[in-house]
Amino acid sequence: MGLEIKRFAAIDIGSNSVRLLIANVLQNGEGPLFKKSSLIRVPVRLGATAFTNHRIPEVSIVHLVETMIAFKYLMKANDVLHYKGCATSAMREAINGKQIVKRIKETAGVNIEIISGNSEADLIFNSQNASLGKLLTNSLFVDVGGGSTEITIFSQGKAIAAKSFSIGTLRMLQNEAGKNEWKKLKEWVKLKSGKLKNFTLIGSGGNINRIAKLVNLKPGKPLPFETLDDIMDELKRYSYDDRMKLFDLNPDRADVIVPAGEIFITIMKLVNSDKIYVPKIGLGDGIVREAYKEYLNGKKSKLV
Repeated sequence: MGLEIKRFAAIDIGSNSVRLLIANVLQNGEGPLFKKSSLIRVPVRLGATAFTNHRIPEVSIVHLVETMIAFKYLMKANDVLHYKGCATSAMREAINGKQIVKRIKETAGVNIEIISGNSEADLIFNSQNASLGKLLTNSLFVDVGGGSTEITIFSQGKAIAAKSFSIGTLRMLQNEAGKNEWKKLKEWVKLKSGKLKNFTLIGSGGNINRIAKLVNLKPGKPLPFETLDDIMDELKRYSYDDRMKLFDLNPDRADVIVPAGEIFITIMKLVNSDKIYVPKIGLGDGIVREAYKEYLNGKKSKLV
């Protein structure tokens, strides 16, 4: 019996960028196999004002709506059967977030849900749990975004704790990541991971993926703490413009990559970890899996 291939999509409206992930789902009688078909990333930096003024301005809303219109046609062109759209930290914090969701629906015909920090952590956990089950016994999974950091701790393949913290790369650039939130993160991690022995640390997010590429990390191999620390020291020595030129970084990556590295380094020190795995999975992977589950339960997107 041949493979049956269906396409599903995930829209991830983050604080630093907006992503469309289209995945092929292969069905061969042994359960679904998810294969990335394409990933489109647009630098709509919603968190630039959401974390300071708690409102997303009109210019950013127009950019976001136009991006959603483009995503709709890309999904139609790729024969996507069902999609799921989620918005995270910036839209959670913006007082006009719900109005923007309504405008996207009316103008672009795309459904978006503003999800909680804990829901975000659950989606990320589900994607990595499905992909990395053979690697893990005890694990601490860290996803760093523009507006928040999600941490999931699990033991023997089961999540035992998950929490979202208002610490992200854009917040750090804007000095919006307060000492109290850092204190909460450190206390929570120590409390929840203190009894675990020999656990694996796993990193997720566009910045840690880019760092892994910069140091030519081989697939399946962990990123040593010393290597991460060294590349961060090197990046800090250069200006924003020089980082783009010398390290081939996009404009919306060249500034946030440094605070992202600092977050990972802080957490590695906190749990005394000398290495971190970077499997190149994240929220989008979790969203597309959820879209597939919704389809099995009878949902089908209407892309008009």
